[in-house]
Amino acid sequence: MNPFSNLFPKTYRNFLYTYLLPQKTQVFWLTFALLTNIALQIINPQIIGYFIDRAMTGVPDQKLYFAAFIFIAIALLTQVFSIAAKYLGESVAWSATNALRSDLVKHCLYLNFAFHKSRTPGELIERVDGDVNALSRFFSQIVIDIFGNIILLLGILIVLFWQNKLAGTCLGIFSAIALVSLIGLRPFAIAPWTKYRQVSAEFFGFLGEHISGLEDIRGNGAINYVMHRFFKFQQKWLSIYHQARLAATILWATTVGLFTFGNGLALGIVAYLWSQKAITIGVAYMLFYYTNLLQEPIEKIREQLEDFQQAEASIYRIQEILQLPRELDIQTGNKLGDGALSVKFKNICFNYGCDDLENIDTQNYRQWILNDISFDLKANRVLGIVGRTGSGKTTITRLLLKFYHPQSGSIYLNHIPINQISTPELTQHIGVVTQDVQLFQTTVRNNLTFFDTSISDGQILDVLDDLNLSTWLHSLPHGLNTELNLENAGLSAGQAQLLAFARVFLKNPSLVILDEASSRLDSKTEQLLETAIDKLLLGRTAIIIAHRLQTLQRADEILILEKGQVIEYGDRQTLINNSSSDFSQFLIP
Repeated sequence: MNPFSNLFPKTYRNFLYTYLLPQKTQVFWLTFALLTNIALQIINPQIIGYFIDRAMTGVPDQKLYFAAFIFIAIALLTQVFSIAAKYLGESVAWSATNALRSDLVKHCLYLNFAFHKSRTPGELIERVDGDVNALSRFFSQIVIDIFGNIILLLGILIVLFWQNKLAGTCLGIFSAIALVSLIGLRPFAIAPWTKYRQVSAEFFGFLGEHISGLEDIRGNGAINYVMHRFFKFQQKWLSIYHQARLAATILWATTVGLFTFGNGLALGIVAYLWSQKAITIGVAYMLFYYTNLLQEPIEKIREQLEDFQQAEASIYRIQEILQLPRELDIQTGNKLGDGALSVKFKNICFNYGCDDLENIDTQNYRQWILNDISFDLKANRVLGIVGRTGSGKTTITRLLLKFYHPQSGSIYLNHIPINQISTPELTQHIGVVTQDVQLFQTTVRNNLTFFDTSISDGQILDVLDDLNLSTWLHSLPHGLNTELNLENAGLSAGQAQLLAFARVFLKNPSLVILDEASSRLDSKTEQLLETAIDKLLLGRTAIIIAHRLQTLQRADEILILEKGQVIEYGDRQTLINNSSSDFSQFLIP
């Protein structure tokens, strides 16, 4: 078996091909600098041997001075090309890893929501940043310190064989044994380094989760529990780190032993050839010099194998993400057209974490988050959805946005199956306001428009005026260009909720979903918002999810959910007039 094909299997070659090919010009100059540097390292010992032999025979000083000058010049050029190779290697590495990081982030953004729900933000950050950073050495040093040193090693062996066949043969066998031994030991360290990277990701996920929940942790006296988990992570991390370092130490000890044997072998060969008058003192020096020079590429290869083990663990983890199937979506589909949308749910069954009906007991209704949900909302109508926490209200909005797909049943918008509508078309026509508002560390304008440059400042100012946010905007130092910081530039929870409403106004959707949208507003702010909501719903279809019955006064139809099932659905006024309906019972104080 070829050890080098084992060292660089197809997956890694694909990585190199994909991310180094676009930089073929820089890679060409990197190769040129690398090969020139190697050639100069091999040539210089020849000059030293020539200098020694000529000095022993008493040649004129001018020739010795000339040889010394050439030696110094080549030594300087060697350093110049070494620096050039390092610079180009780092440039290639960062360009490659930035491209990989971009591909990885884009891939993650297209993965389904189940993937993101099952992983903490800290773990994903470690995957996208930490693992990719580990690969910067893979893209640069894999060329310079492994391929380059393999070429240097072969060049030295060729020169040794040319100088003396016995020395070349013996030291060639030694080098082959050394390389095969080191490469053979490499796989033993892959598993510990893979575990090390995984624990690292879990630890950063743990930190991110508990830092974001710091108020609740301190307010409820859970600091001791967090510290206990922190120390548990540290103990686990340290144990795995020791395993990984032990594997690296085995490589180091093997290298030291091989070098000791190699030096002894070289001295024995040189002593034997000198005693047989087969070589001059200059050649003897060259043979021993080249033998010592052999140590450098072998040692460098050994060192980079340690880094490669860590890179290999990162490659496995990155491949694990890249091999996850992206959320399938059609690129072009049916257009929804202008005006309000009609919405129809037909026998929808859904459960989180279940990809198909074979994985769930269809007879056990308790397993379904939504069980046989059906309703038909005409255009320009308002549907109010009521139900206890966990009854499946918010899940309906997630299905409408194709965050998840139902296991059975069909969803239609304007009589078009939702799976025949592209996601960009869908998000363009649906606007959502939830009780949890996400604001980003960018300008107020970008937070309102989601980076849509086609929305003018005049449109933004009109909307903020309708929502009574003009005073707040004028209080900001740079108006719409003010950067929102981590404290949201002094925004209260109610003001943040109003900004979410402003986003929907600016989007001008055909279907509006209000999911507990006024739950964080005080009564005075909510009253100010009533007129704005009436304006928002004008000429649009709406779905309002609310616990407050007052919020449902503008609903035309009512849907009541209980444990994922419809227990009542009909015209709001008809349900109010029916004293035996569940909705009318809700209205009784």
